[in-house]
Amino acid sequence: MESYFMDWLEMLFRWMHVIAGIAWIGASFYFVWLDNHLESPPRWKSDKGIKGDLWAIHGGGIYEVAKYQLAPEKMPETLHWFKWEAYTTWLTGVILLILMFYLGADAYLIDPRVADLTPVQATSLGVGLIFFGWVLYECLCAIPILARNNYLLSFFLLLMVMALSYTFTHLFSGRGAFIHVGAVIGTIMAGNVFRVIIPSQKALVSAIETGKAPQASWGQKAKLRSTHNNYFTLPLVFIMISNHYPMTYSGENSWLVLIAIIGITAFARHYFNLRHQGINQPLILVTSFLAAILLAWFIAPTPTSSSESAISQQLSEVRQINVSQVQRILRERCASCHSRVPTDDVFIVSPAGVMLESLSDMQRWAKRIKARSVDSHNMPFLNKTGMTSEERLLVGRWVDAGAPSE
Repeated sequence: MESYFMDWLEMLFRWMHVIAGIAWIGASFYFVWLDNHLESPPRWKSDKGIKGDLWAIHGGGIYEVAKYQLAPEKMPETLHWFKWEAYTTWLTGVILLILMFYLGADAYLIDPRVADLTPVQATSLGVGLIFFGWVLYECLCAIPILARNNYLLSFFLLLMVMALSYTFTHLFSGRGAFIHVGAVIGTIMAGNVFRVIIPSQKALVSAIETGKAPQASWGQKAKLRSTHNNYFTLPLVFIMISNHYPMTYSGENSWLVLIAIIGITAFARHYFNLRHQGINQPLILVTSFLAAILLAWFIAPTPTSSSESAISQQLSEVRQINVSQVQRILRERCASCHSRVPTDDVFIVSPAGVMLESLSDMQRWAKRIKARSVDSHNMPFLNKTGMTSEERLLVGRWVDAGAPSE
């Protein structure tokens, strides 16, 4: 029953995490769009310090939005802040990380084939490297020459993410590594809101209320960190959903795959940022799309060793496919998780609803079995049941023959 209630707890916080993330990223996208669509206001508005305004229609009404160069003459009684979306996303993400990857480190975080770690060691490394990544980002942003040159800063940030990706993928399971890179990026984004953006906004409001002259540097710092968050959003969203697609993190060079996807998605975001400024460069979007296709082709599963080729040659010489042997393999290697009453120590219900108890079950899911256990080798989960190369190839040959009953 403990696992059952843990699943409900994880689902609840995952639900909250997704809702908060939608609100945060949605607000980020909206304000970037808004900032880039402001038009020069009429004279009577500019005399009041308004930098730009915009008219829009949504739902059942027409809206007028104005942005001040620095601040209005008098602050309104009610001022809406956009911060709890970021804080809630980060907090629920941390809770999910603890519940799934730290309390369940043996199942989700540790892969003995990568590094022989204890749960305490893996958890300590995960937390420590997340904190290190955030501190390193802050240090890079504090270097004057980098703070004045966005391209140079972006280059060093890319090197930082590459180093962290390589480190995580050589310490944890592929799934755990991807999530920890996402945790570093999410912590950086939430830290930008908490440490820079909101304090700058509070300083601006305080200066207005006390009659002091606002400093332009407050807005400039907040704008820089907000821009970083804007480009981080699409890579972070991908990392959030990557758990459902093992072909991205199960390969030998998964850290390079992650870096490629971060680059592709950030480049795609650049297109929309330019588009909001009235600069239409569809070649950016086309290039991102073609790069994604090229990446998918590059990481497509292929025969992995000469020993497997030799086994495959031996099996091809056997005309008769032993269906009972295939059934035995799938029952022994897969049915501990994929059954109506799983006996696995992690899964209490069959993952994705896939049952592999009877021959008809196996035939129904034959193509999926081949894709996950033969082509990509990402199933069984962490190969806990020890499926051999010979067994994988035998199952693949059975599927290729049309998954016969006899």
